[in-house]
Amino acid sequence: MIYVAKRDWVREAIVGFGYPGYLQPILVAIKVLAVVAILSRGNIALSDLAYAGMFYHLLLSGLAHIGVRKPKGALPAAVGLALLAASFITQNAARETPSPYAQSAAEQRITLAKRSWIWVA
Repeated sequence: MIYVAKRDWVREAIVGFGYPGYLQPILVAIKVLAVVAILSRGNIALSDLAYAGMFYHLLLSGLAHIGVRKPKGALPAAVGLALLAASFITQNAARETPSPYAQSAAEQRITLAKRSWIWVA
C-alpha cells in the first residue's frame, strides 16, 4: 500500500491538494478497515457502508487530482472505482446473506436494459 510504503511522499501530495498532512494515517486506517469489512462479509450493513465510503474516497481522490490539473494522477482512482463497482455488483455471489442494495442495483440494470430494448424494437 503506497500510503504506508511512501508515507512522506503521500503526506506531501495530500498537503499539495490543500488538505492537512495529519489525514494520511487516518486514511490508512480507514482504508484497511474498509477492506476488512468488505472481505469479512460478517455484517452486511457494515460492508455496504465500507463500499460507500470507498466509493466517495476514490471519487473525491480522482476529483482532487483533476482539480490541481494532474489528470494522470486520477487514473488509479478511476481504476479503483471500476474494480469497486465490479466487486459491489458481484458481491452477492459470494455471500450467504445477500446485500439488498447490490441486488436492487442489479435489478435496476436489468430493468433499464429491458426498457432500452423496448425503445429499440
